[in-house]
Amino acid sequence: MTIASPRILVLRALGLGDLLAGVPALRALRRAFPGHELVLAAPAGLAPVAAATGAVDRLLPASAPGRAVPHRLDWSGPPPDVAVDLHGNGPPSHRLLTGLRPRRLLAFAHPETPEIDGPAWYADEHERDRWCRLLRSYGIDADPGDLLLPRPHATSPAPGAVVVHPGAGAPSRRWPVERYAAVARTLRTAGHRVVATGGPGEDELVARLAEFAGLSGADLSAGAPPLDELSALVAEARAVVSGDTGIAHLAVAHATPSVTLFGPVPPSRWGPPGGPRHRALWHPGPDGDPHGRTADPALLRIRPDEVLRALDALPEPGPTPRPLPLLLDHAHE
Repeated sequence: MTIASPRILVLRALGLGDLLAGVPALRALRRAFPGHELVLAAPAGLAPVAAATGAVDRLLPASAPGRAVPHRLDWSGPPPDVAVDLHGNGPPSHRLLTGLRPRRLLAFAHPETPEIDGPAWYADEHERDRWCRLLRSYGIDADPGDLLLPRPHATSPAPGAVVVHPGAGAPSRRWPVERYAAVARTLRTAGHRVVATGGPGEDELVARLAEFAGLSGADLSAGAPPLDELSALVAEARAVVSGDTGIAHLAVAHATPSVTLFGPVPPSRWGPPGGPRHRALWHPGPDGDPHGRTADPALLRIRPDEVLRALDALPEPGPTPRPLPLLLDHAHE
């Protein structure tokens, strides 16, 4: 009789950037429990990225509107040997996992779930560091820098292009599309190909960018392209320009040079690792609402010429069609 492997259930039913920020923790769990099947509860569309981490054996589809905790998980068979809450600091995520009766639960402490003896939650901690600290508190070594993904098998439709992504999960994190267009026009004037991408429901935003910047239909990738296609585009890009959203984390995962525009959340919580390959633009000020309905004032203080200077300072990612000299005098607000 075949004895099934014990299972680890990891809850992170959030978006692309959240999954990528959790890669170091997932890999630490994989190393700590080599004989377990690691099951990740996350949105079904993230399966290609989950597989690329090399840490996840199976994705259990799970999501809820507004980044909420799912009401239930479609878990079958014996309870998890270990359950890990990488979704938040509870209590709804704690209760969802304890309802499956795991032998052991790894999670942050919360006053409404005093039975969980986990470490304290720090709201201003960087997302990658947070989950690695959680695991270290349980004796599991975790490296926040272990976040790179292998090159995707798909072929990029525009190798060497600069990818511009004007969208974000909330209006408060969306830099004005007219400013993205100013950056794109300057890049095109300097002789670079620019490709605009968008997420679900952002076709109109991408179309406006194309109109303002004079991009052709061949340089648009709207309608939330499949993740393997988007990964290939980013992995072979000259650079990625975006707000604080999933594609910025994808650029980090593929070591593609990037410029990320921050506001209302500072890069100290969601920014790229240090070094010249990634530039985080941020005008310090009071924290804003990352899910707000209007562009955050800190984000609006970033100007196109700052973005262009940051792009100009990026190193080469490897063999590319040309360097990235910019004509800064073409930038407009």
